[in-house]
Amino acid sequence: MVSKEARGIGVKVCNPSGCKRVAGGRFPIYREQTTGSDNRSGAHPERVQDLFPEADTPSGCKRVWIGNRWSALRFDHRLLSRNPSGWCMKKLSISLRHLRFIGSTLLLFACGVSPMVAQSNQTSVTQSANADRSKYAVIISGASGEPAYAKQFEQWTSSLRSALLNRFGFAEDRLKVLTEKPSGAAEASATAEEVKRVFTSLRTEVNADSVLFVFLIGHGSFDKEAKFNLVGRDFSAAEYNALLAALPAQRIVIFNMASASGEFIKPLAGKERVVVTATRSGQETNATRFMEYFLAALKAADADADQDGHISVLEAFNYANRLTAEFYTRAGRLATEHALLDDNGDGVGHQKMEGGDGLLARATYLDSLSVAQAAANVATAKLLKDRARLETEIAQLIGRKSSMKEAQYEAELEKLFIELAKVNRAIKQGAAPATEE
Repeated sequence: MVSKEARGIGVKVCNPSGCKRVAGGRFPIYREQTTGSDNRSGAHPERVQDLFPEADTPSGCKRVWIGNRWSALRFDHRLLSRNPSGWCMKKLSISLRHLRFIGSTLLLFACGVSPMVAQSNQTSVTQSANADRSKYAVIISGASGEPAYAKQFEQWTSSLRSALLNRFGFAEDRLKVLTEKPSGAAEASATAEEVKRVFTSLRTEVNADSVLFVFLIGHGSFDKEAKFNLVGRDFSAAEYNALLAALPAQRIVIFNMASASGEFIKPLAGKERVVVTATRSGQETNATRFMEYFLAALKAADADADQDGHISVLEAFNYANRLTAEFYTRAGRLATEHALLDDNGDGVGHQKMEGGDGLLARATYLDSLSVAQAAANVATAKLLKDRARLETEIAQLIGRKSSMKEAQYEAELEKLFIELAKVNRAIKQGAAPATEE
């Protein structure tokens, strides 16, 4: 039977034909002990109150293959899976190794949302009242060195600018573009003087509630200090940090897509900062491809891993990182770039969500709706903080599993899961989480 706690939050149990596991979900859930063969008749073993309004039928679920066998069912860990017709779930016998593979926070993974549905949730934002006035972006496309790179950087800059304005709701007067060869009044020259001027002007434009995105497209170098190549004198990571530190904006996201960019992480790391680099060190000096696949992430429906209709910084990073690695594998070449992300301020980047990195990036969105709604709604902002806290507590609990009794571990894990499910439901419904009766 479904546990009393699970009934308390309301779940729907689906056909035990199972659910497909894919990355990015957020909704933990529970289900009773189940064994036996597949039920292919489509009958439901049990139904209780829906957790999500759009939940309808459990059709579209797929069996889960773990290792070299169909997964057995047991009480320990469960996954919720989304499909075009609704929500389905199936308890899986998953080891700690599998849990770490899924994600240190044990978030539930979405599956099978049709591209048409995903695309409808990410309709382009026109330049009108829909533009988010709280978001700012600076794109700096540096010195190319040769015609082929000049053309590539120009294309990347143009595509990024278009995506930010037309897809992600950035206001045109909040977007600053510096290029090697400016074309029109909307662009300035990518020189050290212009970089200083842009960031100086931002001091009086941004405020504590603003979110600033900085994109560096081009080449970099490292010789005792990390630099990004500009037209004329280059700017060091320390100089960029000084410019950013003078801004009142509390949350700043920096994407350094250049070669040798890994050395920017430590100088730029700080509280409420997300730093993404295309390489893991200053020794990876070859021209990078990470920017190409980052742009692909901004256009791809499947980059929205949790299928919430919005693309977070973490989702875009993960998508671009995966495609970059696949490029080198397909080409049969040794990878000369390994992107890193740091968002906990310790100056140590990671290639995936681990080591305390990833939580801030997951809660920072390139598009506007989630950020704007959270800023406008104090209750929602609190719920988002509660969710981050609970996810951290779950990850910490997993780390202590080996030193705990199994019954105690499972009881504490279940308690956290239930509380997290309530918070997730409250975020979705725009209300306070239900309290225990």
